[in-house]
Amino acid sequence: MTRRLFCLLWIALCSGAQAAPPAVDLAVGMYRVKVEVARTQSARMTGLMHRTEIPADSGMLFVFPQVQTHCMWMRNTLIPLSVAFIDAQGVVINIADMTPHDETSHCATRPARYALETNAGWFASRKLTAGAKVAGLERIPAPE
Repeated sequence: MTRRLFCLLWIALCSGAQAAPPAVDLAVGMYRVKVEVARTQSARMTGLMHRTEIPADSGMLFVFPQVQTHCMWMRNTLIPLSVAFIDAQGVVINIADMTPHDETSHCATRPARYALETNAGWFASRKLTAGAKVAGLERIPAPE
């Protein structure tokens, strides 16, 4: 029996199941948002695909290894999202609203280090626009 349990545990550990990305609290302007951190290529590629919801005041922070003009799209994404592109100093560059399953590219208007995806309308409902400051980025692990 012990051997069987050990084998099942070993198979589960080796199955390639990925743990959820780490979560960090950030502040955009005066508003708090809990974000999952997508710092690996795999996590950035998967993003919020296939999710049917994300909790209020939460989202996903994409951490890119290079500061450049990054773009996002909504392939296999089931929920409407807003994305803010953020520079290396933590300043919001621009914000775009994105529609589920739309493969249109939504791009930073200048080089960005981060992209923050939230439920659609999160930024607008708080009157957050380009120039807003994001605090807490210093706690974000470096990208892989």
